[in-house]
Amino acid sequence: MFKLMATKPMSKLMNEAANEEGGLKRALGPLNLITLGIGAIIGAGIFVLTGQAAAKHAGPAVMLSFIVAGITCAFAGLCYAEFASLIPIAGSAYTYGYATLGEFVAWIIGWDLVLEYAFGAATVASGWSGYFVGLLQDFHIHLPPQLTTTPGMILYNYHDRWMQLAAVPAGVDVSTLPHVAGVFNLVAFLAIAIVTAVLVRGIQESANLNTAIVIVKLGIVGVFLALGGWFLVHHPEHAHANWTPFIPPSDGHGNFGIAGISAGAASIFFAYIGFDAVSTAAQEAKNPQRDMPIGILGSLVVCTILYIAVSGVLTGLVNYKALNVADPVAVGIDVTGVRWGSIMVKIGAVFGLGTVMLVMLLGQSRVFFSMSRDGLLWKWAGVIHPKFRTPWISNIVVGAIVAFMPAVLPIDKLSELVNMGTLLAFAIVCAGVWILRRRSPELHRPFRTPLVPLVPILGILSALYLIWTLPTLTKVVVVGWLLIGLVIYFTYSVKHSKVQIDLRAEEVVK
Repeated sequence: MFKLMATKPMSKLMNEAANEEGGLKRALGPLNLITLGIGAIIGAGIFVLTGQAAAKHAGPAVMLSFIVAGITCAFAGLCYAEFASLIPIAGSAYTYGYATLGEFVAWIIGWDLVLEYAFGAATVASGWSGYFVGLLQDFHIHLPPQLTTTPGMILYNYHDRWMQLAAVPAGVDVSTLPHVAGVFNLVAFLAIAIVTAVLVRGIQESANLNTAIVIVKLGIVGVFLALGGWFLVHHPEHAHANWTPFIPPSDGHGNFGIAGISAGAASIFFAYIGFDAVSTAAQEAKNPQRDMPIGILGSLVVCTILYIAVSGVLTGLVNYKALNVADPVAVGIDVTGVRWGSIMVKIGAVFGLGTVMLVMLLGQSRVFFSMSRDGLLWKWAGVIHPKFRTPWISNIVVGAIVAFMPAVLPIDKLSELVNMGTLLAFAIVCAGVWILRRRSPELHRPFRTPLVPLVPILGILSALYLIWTLPTLTKVVVVGWLLIGLVIYFTYSVKHSKVQIDLRAEEVVK
């Protein structure tokens, strides 16, 4: 027999954290961890989702959506920080759930995180491909258009640029334009392949590359804020027109109005999985008890401030109705009349989305690694490279699967799927902190979440509320994914789980 709610003993987790022989390499300091979080958070959110959330859900009040999302993340971030300092093991919410809520809940959240990171990386790869191809076309470099988009997608050539139908100016007769159908998005495929190779090579190299790129793209974001802010200061009437009304009236479908602010907050949670990914690197931090809280909370604070600032400037420059495009920040900078600004923004997007892919694939492979070491997934997922000390087989398998997804599939609404996974993880981590405080109050906690149980309760309620505002289709797809996971759990995991094996051994002794 097996026990669904069996927990992994804290003593065993502490021993795993202390025993580093043959394990992952501890090479990350606080700066690496903060930039790891910023690398994931400042990417798709700023360069894509900000415009979409404004156009579809909140209007100029998307600034308030980021505040709502940031507050929800703050509750969860405080709980993540306590767990990451207490249990410096790879695995994030999966590991924390295993220690507090039991194996079955841990499996659900671990399988959920696989969906979150894998589909998230694939979605970002599609966005990266679009920005990269657009940047090359700015310099009159044209790749074969059939290899820059998914099969069946039609691209039209307008003014020497290949673009999708939605990007062709209104009034143009597309039947007169040269057009081709996509065959395979080789650009997105190669992007994932290169990121996977970097991750296999080593965590220190990955983190150093990420830190360098983060510095570059933060500079690009700063340029956008400076140029856009300068323009708005000298053209206040422009900003006033675009910010009025600040909260557009409700459309009757849960968008705009007060409800739209919440819907916008739920839609942009894709942008916040960065600080969640920081916790997956706990087993590779030099001093996790001190540095993990710094990395998690530091990246969250920096990025929330930047999101609010960018969304405010962007909706001041461009009417929110015109922001449902793939490159809203580039559209915004064009308003300023600074020609080189658009090119710089695209360069920033290419770098920015590249680091998002890196951190997502890093987090996904570390969850695989942790689940394999616990016996819940196949042994190959936990194999460590003898030289690089990375979970190289897991990296390659995950990278290969993810690389094909944006190359052959027209991925739609995947950010909502990722948001569902993120919010569910937040709720479980918050509940875990509360439970562990009640169950084991004597444990030494280098970082303590303040105002327990108030903060965990607020974190749970806010996450569940935002889940409720997500589209029904999103919930259906996630439930389907979890059902597939349950088949694996009951046919493989319960037989190989180390915790279940120990429990059976104890029953035999008795």
